[in-house]
Amino acid sequence: MRGWRMLAVLLVLLLTAGTSYAAGFRLPEAGVKAMGMGFAFTAQADDPSAIYFNPAGLTQLDRNNIMLGGTYVQENGGTFTGTTPLGTGTETQKDLSFFIPNLYYTHTNKDGWIAYGVGVFSPFGLGQEYKDRNASIFRSAVTKIELQTLVVNPTIAFKINDMLSVGAGIDFMYAKAKLARTSVINNSFPPANTPLNLYNLDLEGDGTAWGYNFGILLKPSANSRVGFSLRSPFTINVKDADADISNISGNTIAFPLGPIPAGAVPGTFPGVVKAASAPAAGNSFSSKASTRLDLPATAAFGMAYTWDRLTVEADIDWTFWRSWSRLDIDIHSQGALLADINSNRAWKDVAAFRIGAEYRVTNPLALRAGFVYDPTPVPAETMDAFLPDANRLNYMVGAGYKIGAWTIDGAFMYVDKKDRTVNNLAGTGGATFPSYGSGFNGTWTGDAWLAGLDIGYKF
Repeated sequence: MRGWRMLAVLLVLLLTAGTSYAAGFRLPEAGVKAMGMGFAFTAQADDPSAIYFNPAGLTQLDRNNIMLGGTYVQENGGTFTGTTPLGTGTETQKDLSFFIPNLYYTHTNKDGWIAYGVGVFSPFGLGQEYKDRNASIFRSAVTKIELQTLVVNPTIAFKINDMLSVGAGIDFMYAKAKLARTSVINNSFPPANTPLNLYNLDLEGDGTAWGYNFGILLKPSANSRVGFSLRSPFTINVKDADADISNISGNTIAFPLGPIPAGAVPGTFPGVVKAASAPAAGNSFSSKASTRLDLPATAAFGMAYTWDRLTVEADIDWTFWRSWSRLDIDIHSQGALLADINSNRAWKDVAAFRIGAEYRVTNPLALRAGFVYDPTPVPAETMDAFLPDANRLNYMVGAGYKIGAWTIDGAFMYVDKKDRTVNNLAGTGGATFPSYGSGFNGTWTGDAWLAGLDIGYKF
């Protein structure tokens, strides 16, 4: 177990510069050939990224294959116009850039009946950051959130006969998460309104999980292929996260805290933010926290057909987001105004529609294009600043070129995130005193572009 964890940690540090951008926070960018075809690849699965898209496809490969590459993501910060519990106006998130890696090795025996390999990829990721943690109108919910995942996936596949292949694998996931927010209280009695930044909270933790995947590839005729794949859910238990509380306000608290009368103590007093047993000196301290991340199962079904030089595939891809029902973070040592984070997600299962085509211009050169309709799993009732998500239309183009034993694949993708208006502002008017409530009334806009490159070698 420790060896797998250390390998995943090192790969996260070496290969990932950040997190990424997708409907919900799933990342299908596990292969650049597939990306150029709108990720409609479940029935083709004819390069080493079959380990991710459909492991049964490994029986189509020859000898030994290595493929290495990744996808660069430029996320243009989303823009919000509307009202939150802390104010009204327009706010734009920071522009962020990330790199999503992939690495594969496969071996197929001479007669093609058995194949095996290992893949490394990042199936989930999330990155949002607001520009000023002490002034953002979303600061009481979140000012920064990151989720990085990396999976190491040993896989084996069997060719049952000329029509049917099956494959399966074991998945080891390492996940690392960060969250930052600023606690804001109304330091007066309603209807008076005196916002006070009480403290900054920074959380960071990691965890591991095991899962599995399997796939089926059917070839009813020489020109047609049908594929199905499934990957299990992952449960990440983060048991010993670091919780750093800093910049605790020295302002006097204007309302009573249990036996402490109003106006008697500053925010730095033990029992207010710090635990009652904590030292009185200092405006910062560290604690521990724990949470659980329930990442969803996924499945895909695809059909592909080839006419001479042209191959077209259509896929339906499911993400079972119902597992992402809550996000609860327990802070272990706390005072009266250092609250746990408890939020209802209630996300819904969604199915994305993918279509892609490849035209082989010459034997070494192929041109590709794809389109994805990617619906959001986030209901309006629970949408918040953690992930202001919306339906997406994804447009892709790509190309591949073979030079002897080498293969080079490139792709470009534009993500058109549709404008979304949500009205779920709650807890205003002192109903959640001394906090400021949750949600927002307003409209979000945003988009992103991605560029990928994979290099493969067969030997």
